Amino acid sequence: MDGGRARGRARRGARDRERRQPEQPRGRRRDARVRAVSAVVDRPRGPWPLRDVLVVAVLAAVFGFLYWALVQAWGGLQVAMGPLGDLAQNVLMGGWITVAPLAVFVVRRPGAGVLAEIGAAFVEFAFLGSPVGPMLLLAGAVQGAGAELAFAATRYRRFGWPTFLVAGVTGVTASFLWAGTVQHWWTQDLLLLRAGLQLASGLVLTGVLAKLVAEALLRTGVLDAFAAGRAAALDDADTHADADGTEAAGQGSEARSR
Repeated sequence: MDGGRARGRARRGARDRERRQPEQPRGRRRDARVRAVSAVVDRPRGPWPLRDVLVVAVLAAVFGFLYWALVQAWGGLQVAMGPLGDLAQNVLMGGWITVAPLAVFVVRRPGAGVLAEIGAAFVEFAFLGSPVGPMLLLAGAVQGAGAELAFAATRYRRFGWPTFLVAGVTGVTASFLWAGTVQHWWTQDLLLLRAGLQLASGLVLTGVLAKLVAEALLRTGVLDAFAAGRAAALDDADTHADADGTEAAGQGSEARSR
């Protein structure tokens, strides 16, 4: 009887080893793929490749037109808000900073947000006739630097929701300090209301909107050649490797229970 039980345990052990062995080569191949992707996802350094320059230029051009459209909406909102129409600028301010975090997300290089905002400002005043004129370039630089500060604080390594939301806050804060000085807001009775509206605008129109656009672009595959796309590929590889490892562990546990 004892000999029969021993032979049964031996047969079960052999079957368990056979079930586990096919998983090992696939696991090694998955690990190799993860390492291969990881090798090309490190934060970009050195001179900017042409594709990064072009994508920032394209983003600047597109958002230059969108910013100009937002100026038209600003006028309509001023009328709609009646006596509080002067606050319309603060309600919409976050919308004029959206391209900065988006550009940093795509190429993951220092200065991308500043360049994108300056480029959008140039398109807005040079080609579309913004009433602000060349001063818009300086405003764009301030807004871009403010938004990019959040990513710089993470050394351009974190691009999740918290970083985007902080970018919205820092972007509109820099813009508020600039506009408050230029437009002499500091002695106005509505200063705190202005600040609150602009903060909310930064969270929604800069942080949330830019993150949603970034995720939508990732899903289309148009960012696959850029740092953002390569990082997403690494995340997917890690997720699949973890899922496969969990499945293999579950199968091994089930086999042992038999």
